[in-house]
Amino acid sequence: MGEKIGLDTSFWVYFLEENPEYLRKTRSLVDAIEAGRVEAVFSSIGLIEILTGPKRSGNFALARRYRELFAHFPNLSIWGMHERIVEIASGLRAQYGIATPDAIHIATAIDFGASRFITNDKGLRRVKEISVELLSKK
Repeated sequence: MGEKIGLDTSFWVYFLEENPEYLRKTRSLVDAIEAGRVEAVFSSIGLIEILTGPKRSGNFALARRYRELFAHFPNLSIWGMHERIVEIASGLRAQYGIATPDAIHIATAIDFGASRFITNDKGLRRVKEISVELLSKK
């Protein structure tokens, strides 16, 4: 197995919605994950975020498809919170003042042993415990 990475919800939203600005970049990374060249982690809080939109609009079939995709995605781990993630996340919140969901996402990646965290949230670049990579060049 190759590199380990953490993925933010924005990564998956861009991929699932086929956002034209980010589709090439997200597709390339998804291909690498599926092929086993990259091992990825996604926090269970992100799955909550992903499923909320379809459920809010009453599209329960889409929510089920997303649930199935994540349940069977090769080389992608969905991690729930545990004591170590709580400790890391609270430290990140204390040090950087980032929102709780962001701290959980990053703490999950750190606990997983990821070398980088892929997001599009510029405010997270101030976190120094992991390399934060933006999808956007802007």
